[in-house]
Amino acid sequence: MKILKWVIGILLVLGLLFYFVGMPFLRQQTKKHSPETTVVYQKDGYDLLVNYSSPSKKGRVIFGELVPYDKVWRTGANEPTRFETKTDLMIKGKPLPAGSYSLWTIPGKSQWTIIFNSEIPDWGATLSSGGTEATRNPETDVLQAEASVIEMSATQEHFTISFPDEHGLFLTLKWDNTKVQVPIFKKS
Repeated sequence: MKILKWVIGILLVLGLLFYFVGMPFLRQQTKKHSPETTVVYQKDGYDLLVNYSSPSKKGRVIFGELVPYDKVWRTGANEPTRFETKTDLMIKGKPLPAGSYSLWTIPGKSQWTIIFNSEIPDWGATLSSGGTEATRNPETDVLQAEASVIEMSATQEHFTISFPDEHGLFLTLKWDNTKVQVPIFKKS
């Protein structure tokens, strides 16, 4: 019994050491390769922010290989992408109340599903899956919207999220030769 308590104590100390020292170190190392980026849009009554980690293409095939089709993606690297709005929005005719959300996607060859979720987990993929399974809880999805894939002629080396507003406001995701846009409107 004494040995069992000793083993449990050592495992507990190792677990705490990994959580408080190992995980922060690993996060710091991964952010060297996928830097954290914040984009703010404050104009015409909108107050939006998106915070994400931006991985690079590095000669890899992105969609269909690195990021599988028809599977939930954390939409960037490291922690899940965080989308904040201080404005009540309409996205594809569906309401998105002001608040903070994690942003997930399900990439497809011709269409993506964009998902706003009320939970923002610490990490975007499970460690046990080697990073292939997302930590999203589908029961806390607030909104899902479909968006068509736009093939780009120029390659986008770094994954980017932006809010272009030339012909209305859009949440735009670009990487490799793929662009996806979702129109954003203020809720009236």
